[in-house]
Amino acid sequence: MEKIRGRPPSDNPKNARFFICVTPQEKAEIYAFARSSGYSLLDLIKKGIEAVKAESEQK
Repeated sequence: MEKIRGRPPSDNPKNARFFICVTPQEKAEIYAFARSSGYSLLDLIKKGIEAVKAESEQK
């Protein structure tokens, strides 16, 4: 019997890439806030989208 190696396949793999251009200062601010808040970069993007959606629904 052959041993299975590596991680098991995911039902919803995160293999899509997303690139944005920012200034070095903006990058530093984003990374500093992520470290101090305990959120990952993806979590910050998701929370930002949720905030903008909630704001637009109130109008």
